[in-house]
Amino acid sequence: MNYDQIFLFCLLAVVFGLLVWGRLRYDLVAFAALVVAVAGGVVPAHEAFAGFGHEAVIIIALVLIVSRAMTNAGAVELVARFVLSSTRALPTHIGLISVIGAALSAVINNVAALVMLMSLDIEAARKAKRSVARTLMPLSFATILGGMITLIGTPPNIVVAQFRGRALGEPFGMFDFSPVGLVCAVLGIAFVTLIGWRLIPQRDDREVAGKGVGGGLFVAEAGVRNESRSIGQTVADLYPLADAHDVTVLGLVRRGRRLRGFAAGEEIHKSDHLVLEGDPASIEAFIGAAELSPAGADAHDGLTGQSLSLVEAIVPSNARMVGRTALDLRLLYRRGVTLLGVSRQGRRFRERVRKLPIRPGDLILLLGPENRVRDAAEWLGVLPLAERRHTVIQRSKALFTIGVFAASVALAVAGVLPLAVALAGTVAVYALFNVIGPSEVYESVEWPVIVLLGSLIPLGLALEETGGTQLIAEGILSLTGTLPVWAILAILMMVTMTLSDFLNNVATALIAAPVGLDIARALDVNPDPFLMGVAVAASCAFLTPIGHKNNTIIMGPGGYRFGDYWRMGLPLEILIVAVGVPAVLTFWPL
Repeated sequence: MNYDQIFLFCLLAVVFGLLVWGRLRYDLVAFAALVVAVAGGVVPAHEAFAGFGHEAVIIIALVLIVSRAMTNAGAVELVARFVLSSTRALPTHIGLISVIGAALSAVINNVAALVMLMSLDIEAARKAKRSVARTLMPLSFATILGGMITLIGTPPNIVVAQFRGRALGEPFGMFDFSPVGLVCAVLGIAFVTLIGWRLIPQRDDREVAGKGVGGGLFVAEAGVRNESRSIGQTVADLYPLADAHDVTVLGLVRRGRRLRGFAAGEEIHKSDHLVLEGDPASIEAFIGAAELSPAGADAHDGLTGQSLSLVEAIVPSNARMVGRTALDLRLLYRRGVTLLGVSRQGRRFRERVRKLPIRPGDLILLLGPENRVRDAAEWLGVLPLAERRHTVIQRSKALFTIGVFAASVALAVAGVLPLAVALAGTVAVYALFNVIGPSEVYESVEWPVIVLLGSLIPLGLALEETGGTQLIAEGILSLTGTLPVWAILAILMMVTMTLSDFLNNVATALIAAPVGLDIARALDVNPDPFLMGVAVAASCAFLTPIGHKNNTIIMGPGGYRFGDYWRMGLPLEILIVAVGVPAVLTFWPL
């Protein structure tokens, strides 16, 4: 190996290690790696930022904006509410909502589809009095599977398509992924509908609710008002009132410090704060009955004031508040909204609510005037659950929005316009007709993903140009020996799938695509089956909650543990490889 290869392999090993570690933001890791690569001389300085102008980056950004517009117009809600019912049998419900999720994910961002359908799924589960733990994971997996059906359904498809265009002169088209994607999606959805959901451990509904299902248990704080009837009583004296409102008093905060244990014998003073655990409605009722006030809120408005609204929201991995506290963000002073409570998969914590660093998958409880809560949720990058009306839905524009998008796809498929230009025109029409606001255009783009992709593209090109991907391909071929081509394809898919379970799927596709191309060249076969196999495998991250953002989002509301994912995810990944290899070789012969 030469200097460039050794440098890049060492750098990428550090990058992958940091991404798996997960303590540092993946966009910062990727951007820092790009700077190091330029400083090390393996990426030319004049090409350092070429990745940010790459067509794949532009298409992904535009798809995210279109997804936001479709949500704003109620297109997703229009489809889902028309067919969902709480009276159907559980397997029928899972199958139907999974099909809807997969279909939506083929044309819009799968995170947006999941968030909307998750709220409807939780609502249907409540009405049917059944746990959502066995329905949310199939829904998440189905939205991931649906993304494989079209070019714009998932970032790995876009990355692989553009890589093919650069390497072979012509990118994959909009529906080139559809034959293989449909086979994998249909059989995958059949599996989760008939078998997969049964593999998820059956838990008591209260246990699941305690881990953040809408109406689940939050840890919140309430201040003692000057005229409160609670002054002079002990914490234990409030237990009967708390029991009556289905709330648990966890402790007492005095002068900014939480007292030891439950502080049951402590007398309550002015300006103390009680630490409470319960669902949002119960906390609200108890605060009113005990004459308390939400921490940080105006004592005279109270939680039940007509001008205030209480909203549950989930924290995705790219939210502004991940790793930060409400105090750091100065949420109350900047946005006029209070962080009332946090639900962290049923776990209790001793930190003050406003001093608690927020993690991906947390459910938060925001309190404030309705318009301020909506604005604060958008600014924080969190996804409202309990109050979907806080997303501006213009239902009268749903059909118009769908029609414009369909027209743009038709123009791209017909070759009249490049896909990026067609999508850009769609965004322009949406903005002109106020389907999406000017600020939403920028807010809907997942900038960490854009930075990640823009930073890693030059590294991937450098690895390919220095012969690094060829070395990896030769290593795989030396280990596979005289195995048939289909077996080598299966091994490549399994390796790619495993990487995607722990790394960002974009990063996985960027590295695996050139490796697949080099393997095909070494075997002197058509490279398309190997590129298609990489696209399928990079999208299928089912073993962990960190492999795909959708899996992270459902962890809290579904009450899942880390080990729950592989129970259904492992057989699903085996199934995808088993059906994906023959499907790839059927539609894309060697």
